[in-house]
Formats: sequence, structure tokens, C-alpha cells
Amino acid sequence: MGLDNRGEVRAFLTSRRAKISPGQAGIPTGGSRRVAGLRRGEVAALAGVSVEYYTRLERGNLAGASDSVLDALARALQLDDTETTYLHNLARAAGPGPARARRQSAAQIRPTVRRLLDSMTGIPAFLRTHRFDILAANALGRALYAPMFAAHPNLPVNTMRFTFLDPHAQAFYPEWAKTARAAVGSLRTAAAAHPRDEQLMRLIGELSMRSDAFRTWWAAQDVFVHRHGRKRFRHPAIGELDLAYEGLEVPGDETLTIVTYSAEPGTPPATAWHCSPPGPRHTPTRTPAHRARRERGRRSAGEETDAAQPRCDANRGPPAARGSAGIARHRPSAEAEHLSLGRTVDDCVGAGRHVAQVMCPSRSGGHVGSV
Repeated sequence: MGLDNRGEVRAFLTSRRAKISPGQAGIPTGGSRRVAGLRRGEVAALAGVSVEYYTRLERGNLAGASDSVLDALARALQLDDTETTYLHNLARAAGPGPARARRQSAAQIRPTVRRLLDSMTGIPAFLRTHRFDILAANALGRALYAPMFAAHPNLPVNTMRFTFLDPHAQAFYPEWAKTARAAVGSLRTAAAAHPRDEQLMRLIGELSMRSDAFRTWWAAQDVFVHRHGRKRFRHPAIGELDLAYEGLEVPGDETLTIVTYSAEPGTPPATAWHCSPPGPRHTPTRTPAHRARRERGRRSAGEETDAAQPRCDANRGPPAARGSAGIARHRPSAEAEHLSLGRTVDDCVGAGRHVAQVMCPSRSGGHVGSV
């Protein structure tokens, strides 16, 4: 099973030709035009090929087209780097030889890659395949994508299925249409690079059957690559986040990418990112002998017993230091001064108490959370 290569080529070249106006191509216009964009003859002239040859290419027959011809077409149609790579991948798939072999077995994560992911303790990160299956995620990656992992706690989990088929996705992505359309373009890019990947083709078929939005945007022929950029989230516990992402390809395996998220220093998301929720108060274990010595020391110093003395610990602070609502105005300890949306996914979703766990005092004494 694979993409209909001829159909994909025909649809892609036709759609790109329709997007370029004569004025954009530097072609004088005169009189009425019955077609949107450029005529075939105009594209052929710009690319330096005959009209007959270009017509054959646009009808889906890229077999035998040289790299120089493809690059000339890309210039004539004003394709960007991603679109040019996509065109070359379509031509490679149309060639006489077999397309690049793809293993259908489960992807293997090298121990060094897993250690690298786990060592990223200050930012959310996860490892995904070209099919957008998340194979591994660090604690903060799970916390950031809490709605997705809450519904699918076992890995792998597919971000495309979450985006288009999960009812929580549109609330999680404030710019859902923009995010989803870029996701379609990324999946189209992956399909051209791996045209014989049956699992990838099944995913595309499933999304086309179950999502009207996916089917519409797939037909638009747009392509996209998630290398770097910005993405907005509406996190159920923290609120609005505007984060920068980077896609880092794993050397030695072009199908694996580490994706990281970070906030600009000094921005509200970054401030929240570097605050930790107060953990449970630690009560050291005391032996009977220890308690007896402590009681003798209290008597000699005239102290009251535990039951009569007001408690003060690092998490709550003394009563005088708490606000009118009884909320401690504490600074995180040195050990707690790291990114933490919660120690488990449950810390980031659910009842309002989980929201409090991810909020902490700002430098000026206010709370950072709903950013």
C-alpha cells in the first residue's frame, strides 16, 4: 500500500501553478485569462522545458526527471525549500527502483538517546517518529501534554490522532486550525519521504475517513516541516503558554526526532516554568530513644509539647507569614528551583487543587500560573 504517486504529483504541480500570478512570475498580462495562476506554457518557458514535457510531468509522470529539471520547476513555481524537497521525494518514489526501504518493526531507542532525553530536566522534551508516534517523553514532556497522556498513558501515543480525533485538542491548542493545518503539511512531507511505509499510509487513511478538517487540508497539497518555531498551548493547570520548539533529528536514524519546548527568559511562561509546587511536608522517622531524648530536652528548656505548640514548617511558613487566605508566601528551595509542572500527569489535570500545585509566588509576591 502506498500513495498514488501520479495523483499526488498531478495535484501538487497543479495547485502550485494556480498559486503563482503572472505578475509574481514577471510575465506581462493582457486580456482575460481563463485559468487561475500561470498557464502550462508559461511554467514550461520559465523552467526552460518544452510545453509537451511539462504537460507530461504535470500529468503525474516524474519518472526519469533529473534533479536539474526538478530544480528548474521549483524555481518557476517559486517553491520554498520544503516544497522543493517534497517534489524531489515524489520524483524519487516515481523512479524505476524501489523506494527507500522502511522497517516495519517497532523503532528501537538507543540507551544513549534515552539518557539524553531524561537528562533534559529543565524543559519538556519527547522523542517522536516520522509517523508522529511519541516513543518516549521526559517528566516535563508528559506534564506539558497532560491532556494527551491522560487519555493515552501508554506509549507510543500519536500526536496526529490527538490533534484531529481527540475532543480535548481544540481546547488545548488555542490556535487549533493553524496547528492542525501545519500538522497535515508535516504528515504530507513524511508521506513523500516514506511512500512505502504501510503504517503511515494507514494513519493517513484513518484520519481522512474520520476527520473532515484533515481531509480538506490534505487536499490543499500544502507541505510543512516541524524544524523550529513557536506554538501556543492552553494548559489545563497553568493556562496560556507561548513556547518555542526545536526539532532535533537523531543522528543515525532519520526517522527519529527529539522535540523540545522552552520559553523566552523573563516571560510569564518562563517564570512559571521555573517555579515548583510545594511538596508534601517531610516528617523524619524518629525512634523511641530519639523521642525520649527530645522530650527530656524540652522539659529542661521549659518548652511545650508538640500538641500545644503551633507548627511551622518550610512549606507552610509561620502563621504570621501567611496571607489572609492562609496561603504561604514562600520561595522555592534551591532543590525545588527547577521546572516542574507536577511529578505526575495527575498533578497537572483534574481538580482545582492541582492548579494550585503548579502555581508559585512570583518575585514580587504575586502568583504566576494563569499566564
